[in-house]
Amino acid sequence: MTARAADRARYDRATAHLDAPLAIVDLDAFDANADDLVRRAGGKPIRVASKSVRCRALLERVLARDGFAGIMSFTLAESLWLARSGFEDVLLAYPSADRAAYAELAGDPKLAAAVTVMVDDVAQLDLIDASRGGGREVVRVCLELDTSLKLLGGRVRVGARRSPLHSPAEVADVARAVVRRPGFEVVGIMAYEGHVAGVGDAVAGRPLRSRAIRLMQAAAKRELAERRAEVVRAVRAVVPALEFVNGGGTGSVQHTAAEDAVTEIAAGSGLYVPRLFDNYTSFRGRPAALFAQPVVRRPGVGVVTVLGGGYPASGAAGPDRSPVPYLPEGLRYDPQEGAGEVQTPLLGTPADDLLIGDKVWFRHAKAGELCERFDALHLVEGDAVTATVPTYRGEGHTFL
Repeated sequence: MTARAADRARYDRATAHLDAPLAIVDLDAFDANADDLVRRAGGKPIRVASKSVRCRALLERVLARDGFAGIMSFTLAESLWLARSGFEDVLLAYPSADRAAYAELAGDPKLAAAVTVMVDDVAQLDLIDASRGGGREVVRVCLELDTSLKLLGGRVRVGARRSPLHSPAEVADVARAVVRRPGFEVVGIMAYEGHVAGVGDAVAGRPLRSRAIRLMQAAAKRELAERRAEVVRAVRAVVPALEFVNGGGTGSVQHTAAEDAVTEIAAGSGLYVPRLFDNYTSFRGRPAALFAQPVVRRPGVGVVTVLGGGYPASGAAGPDRSPVPYLPEGLRYDPQEGAGEVQTPLLGTPADDLLIGDKVWFRHAKAGELCERFDALHLVEGDAVTATVPTYRGEGHTFL
């Protein structure tokens, strides 16, 4: 029996009393992935990206482990909810235009002490001030650096379009604007190199493309390491007591941690290890989060149909954004239908051994987005479900 076949047997036994659709997290794999992230971080703390987990119980579990400290959130409303729930260090990774939430933040000393907001434009400070509604608490601010690699005098850009702040001088100028403004405090810098951390460098069947990605990433890492160090020096000249410099992501943990200028690493997807992380040479994780769909039809030889399953991930549309049939091994989509909204035909020899009501296990393309489809995660240890915990959705929250 292969390791994957053994996992399928465990998951089927653990959930035999549960009807699909359902989602699980294999805690042995989850914990092993957490240990691997800590090893790769080389002693620097890991701030957990909540968008990749979207489950309070699992955020609490990983933050209880050595090597993890703080949360990187994705909306201001989520940040305030987490802070009210007892999380004491929440960094909002994206600028917000949520005026009501800013009023709450500025009016509550506990929230203001726990939550740091993201800024890359003085206009965002104007919006916050206009939203205070009389609240006088000091708002903690993190400045975001654009990490993109610019070539040929800026005519070629590699990387996500995030912050407009690319040079040390630009970041330092905004830092000075914040320092001059009453009611704000610069406490950190963030720089997420998505073109390194979020792009696999070993694309199956594409050796030339993989080689090109590795060359691009090597150049990007060298350029960013130098520029990030210069940015930190420039900002520390304005804010000597800077608390943190955050960088990286699951795919770049060990590379980013090697930079002296970086004080902490961001990671979250590496806890669940969705399918997008199958194409990396720098690490191998264990798939920990899966979902199961029930077989509801057997249309013919070598074909079964499962209920639903069309759960695409965000990003540029393409086959790599679809979930992948994982267990039993050997199933594939019908190219004419793909993963469907209410039914999904699956082809392959293993289909002939599946009965009505059997479970087919899938892996999502991205990590936390799976939790927007399910209100609970069944936590598996060995061959038993030992707990069932709500996702954000299960707690009544769909923040974005």
